Amino acid sequence: MREKVIENKIKDYLTSKGIYHFKIHGDSFVKPGLPDIVCCWNGKFLAIEVKRPGAKNEQSEQQKIHEKNILKSGGIYLLADNLDDVKNIIEKE
Repeated sequence: MREKVIENKIKDYLTSKGIYHFKIHGDSFVKPGLPDIVCCWNGKFLAIEVKRPGAKNEQSEQQKIHEKNILKSGGIYLLADNLDDVKNIIEKE
């Protein structure tokens, strides 16, 4: 399954739950390594980096820096290679 398919499933799920979110599209004007999807739900900041199945260990150095800074600031950072990764975070709250 391609990363885009997983990303679309995650966005559809977030929409179905009424969770505010947006996709960050990478280009030359965007800081490298930003997470794919940014959400705010129940007053919590959630950044989701989407990977294809089995590729969670392929995080770039820039992505690791953003993860560290988001966690340091009290946000939640999630590496997701399937929809259940996101559901587990959202539905446990």
